[in-house]
Amino acid sequence: MQQFLLPRAPLRRGTLLCCHFLIQLGLLTATLLWLLPLTPWLADTSWQAAWPTLLPGSAAWLLAMLLTRLILELGLLPYHLARSQRQGLAAGDMITRSYERRPAVHDEQRAWTSRTSAFAMDEEAVGSARVTQSASRPRGAAVTNDDTPG
Repeated sequence: MQQFLLPRAPLRRGTLLCCHFLIQLGLLTATLLWLLPLTPWLADTSWQAAWPTLLPGSAAWLLAMLLTRLILELGLLPYHLARSQRQGLAAGDMITRSYERRPAVHDEQRAWTSRTSAFAMDEEAVGSARVTQSASRPRGAAVTNDDTPG
């Protein structure tokens, strides 16, 4: 019983989220099955006669959804605490640079790059190839009939 009430490790995040989703879906289904027969769509009543039953039922459903969410957040508390105590950057963290750090983009007076120049598409722009010999075969590569000279 102690392991059930005070577990050594928290439940997996995916398990908690899946259980939360299923509970929320069950609450929605139960509420619809309870309140839809009382609405004028399925019963021979008017909205004035049906609202005293529908209003507390809808409020109870919203309260149950809210309490389910709070219990989920309590279950996710170890994950929130671990994230706030972690040093450094995580895989999901996003880093952006401020506009003051990018003057070349936003301020022409403080730009550290030169002005743009027109690019001519002629043969001089391409230049000569840097590779002067063909690539050698990697070590351990099998020799096939296509690779043998002759």
